[in-house]
Amino acid sequence: GILLYLVFEGTCTLPVRVNKSCSKAQHVCAYVCQMYQRTQEGVGLMAINDSLGIGLSVFRILRKHFREESYYADLVDLFHDIAFRTEMGQTLDLLTATSHVSDDEELDFSQYTLERYQTIVKHKTGYYSFYLPVALAMYMVGISDKNAHMSAQGILLSMGEFFQIQDDYLDCYGDPEVTGKVGTDIQDCKCTWLVIQALNKSSTEQLKILKTNYGQCEPECVARVKHVYEELDLKSCFKSFEEESYKHLISLIQEQSVLLPKQLFIEFSDRIYKREK
Repeated sequence: GILLYLVFEGTCTLPVRVNKSCSKAQHVCAYVCQMYQRTQEGVGLMAINDSLGIGLSVFRILRKHFREESYYADLVDLFHDIAFRTEMGQTLDLLTATSHVSDDEELDFSQYTLERYQTIVKHKTGYYSFYLPVALAMYMVGISDKNAHMSAQGILLSMGEFFQIQDDYLDCYGDPEVTGKVGTDIQDCKCTWLVIQALNKSSTEQLKILKTNYGQCEPECVARVKHVYEELDLKSCFKSFEEESYKHLISLIQEQSVLLPKQLFIEFSDRIYKREK
């Protein structure tokens, strides 16, 4: 539990800072706390240093408690691999969000594709949130078979994509009192499932509204984007997607979970199905 918490904090502090969100999981972000604790000029940049320290401490804990275990090298390699993949996913997310030419011109949505989105969420969310904890447990109980890990990875990365799409929906429509954070995906110009659906469904006039208002921080701009979402009935679109995705996950579990207990993955799926936070 300590290891997973540390790697979560180490990999998530920077994304939260760059996303400009003031809260995450019902806690005030570290950079916000430090901003008030230091000076009005500062923005809590020590949080970046703290995140690196926390991330590196994972490997000290691994060495202290697991160095003599036969699976020690597998754990170290796994953490290195997942940390790298998560960073690459976050980098692609930020590069896509800042790909427009300038603040006073229309937004270029050419890179906001479903293929790119799936690549982002697989690396930014799927690997560390879903595959990492299961892979750790597998190594620790002696399951190092490559096929078993690939089978688990296929299921868990699909689950991670499902989870991230739910996050995108909750960022726009969730209750901050329940989710624990105020959504800023529209203001941050994020490549989300919602905006991709909108781009694929919008009329010429609606597309014009998205290009001139998406990525802007003014409340009226955010309201215009959400109005387009309402016109396109993206809430119903998401509900249909959620049902189909859950069925797909269960089917995938039945087909691929040969070497691992199916019930474990079904329980994971049930926990995130129709979640509200």
